[in-house]
Amino acid sequence: MPEQGGGASTGIDVTRPSVARMYDYYLGGKDNFEIDREAVRRVEQAMPEIRQLARENRAFLRRAVRHMARQGIKQFIDIGSGLPTVGNTHEIAQQIIPDARVVYVDNDPVVLQHGRAILATDDKTTVAAADMRRPEEVLGHPETVKLIDFNEPVGVLMIAMVHFITLDEREAVMGRLRDVLSPGSLFAATHCTRDGHSADAVAQIEAVYAATPTPIYFREHAEVALFFDGFDLIEPGLVTLDVWHPDPHDPAPEGTKWLLGGVGRKP
Repeated sequence: MPEQGGGASTGIDVTRPSVARMYDYYLGGKDNFEIDREAVRRVEQAMPEIRQLARENRAFLRRAVRHMARQGIKQFIDIGSGLPTVGNTHEIAQQIIPDARVVYVDNDPVVLQHGRAILATDDKTTVAAADMRRPEEVLGHPETVKLIDFNEPVGVLMIAMVHFITLDEREAVMGRLRDVLSPGSLFAATHCTRDGHSADAVAQIEAVYAATPTPIYFREHAEVALFFDGFDLIEPGLVTLDVWHPDPHDPAPEGTKWLLGGVGRKP
């Protein structure tokens, strides 16, 4: 397990919590530092079910990728993919479409190091260092250009990522991604919601993430739906994760109700 002080030579900032490393710890991973673990403990005080929620989020990712692949999507961009774990996008997609191509996008140094090492021998899957807030970086990255043909439908995933985008940034980011996609492309996202939760708990979690490079924004359903502008939501729409296409391949969701998720199709 990484220890404090070990990241200076690699460009890894160990003085502030990292969203990717916190998520790794939520899932029981070892690629995190004490500062990340302390941030997670503070989140757990307000959201005791956070670890189950992280597992439900991963299960939604798997269901969304299976749905996309079964609709004939052969190429994927997973934005903010996080640290490698069991059931990654390329593994799920290639179970259905063996030649499916996947570009993982992240800007966390730990994610990039691990991802490149794991995918070094896979010519259908790659990792691009880019910031989702600058969509041209994502779309024009040499690794993206190498694998993705935007003349054909693409599956775009922003799982537990759009809640790091401000509403002022939303159209510049989402509009550019939407406009470049061909008709028939699919977009999947999950987003933290304040609906049904105490204002104090939401404020406590937002305060923890305010200490990271990527503050988080809890929103109501109508605000989350704005991120799907220009896409036709497939049934059952934008819902809590336990409602969205339960799949016998995954453990039954326990319905923690902190995340909304959906998949939209570009008409």
